[in-house]
Amino acid sequence: MENNNKLFVGNIEFSVTEEQLAQFFATSGTVVSAKIITNSATGRSKGFGFVEMSSADEAANAINTLDGQELNGRPIAVKKARPMRDRSFRA
Repeated sequence: MENNNKLFVGNIEFSVTEEQLAQFFATSGTVVSAKIITNSATGRSKGFGFVEMSSADEAANAINTLDGQELNGRPIAVKKARPMRDRSFRA
């Protein structure tokens, strides 16, 4: 089942926390979750993450109002998240 409420967020400045990301997106609606993807070996941000809004309308509003906006001095990219690929081929 596709989740129309989940957003991909790219070009996140490396010092941004998940709390800051959630607060930034809260201007567009209710944030269900905010996750910054990190390197499993170093724990350092990979510069992208995912935000889940409480409705498809709020997700669309976040795309329209936040895509290209600056967060900690960097313009972020906001778009609808694609479904997760099957990564079971990894050894």
